[in-house]
Amino acid sequence: MSEYIGYINRSRAYYAAQGYSAYAWANFEDAPFAPMRKPLAQSKVALITTAAPFREDLDDQGPGAKYNAEAKFFEVFTAPIDPTPDLRISHIGYDRLHCLAQDSKTWLPVEALVAAEKAGLVGEFAKEIIGVPTNRSQSTTIKQDAPQALEHCQRLAVEAVLLVPT
Repeated sequence: MSEYIGYINRSRAYYAAQGYSAYAWANFEDAPFAPMRKPLAQSKVALITTAAPFREDLDDQGPGAKYNAEAKFFEVFTAPIDPTPDLRISHIGYDRLHCLAQDSKTWLPVEALVAAEKAGLVGEFAKEIIGVPTNRSQSTTIKQDAPQALEHCQRLAVEAVLLVPT
């Protein structure tokens, strides 16, 4: 039987132990989301991820690697989907006790989206993915990263995005 893992409470306790005031979770009541104008099967879709590009010059970034702050990235990037880019999640503070992170397809579902396009479930899968950093700053995300990601979405002429946070 699976046991519930209280991520929110763990996050609050983590920040409190660091001496920070209570963590303010992002809340966007007025986010500019809109209903899709046409079915997904007729839409061009992009993948947005928070996984980081692999860097040979850094310590272990592979599956189950310890938290590696050096692997963080701070600028929005794009990468072609073919070949599937080598992106990793060692820079993310996830529950390494309960998640081995051995299957990169869980945070970078490029193959699944290519298959969805071939099966007609997605009209077209954009030929580039968009990487957005996890800077732990709502202000940076709102003022810098989100507008840059939007510019890439517009350049790619996508009508929908799949956000896969890690």
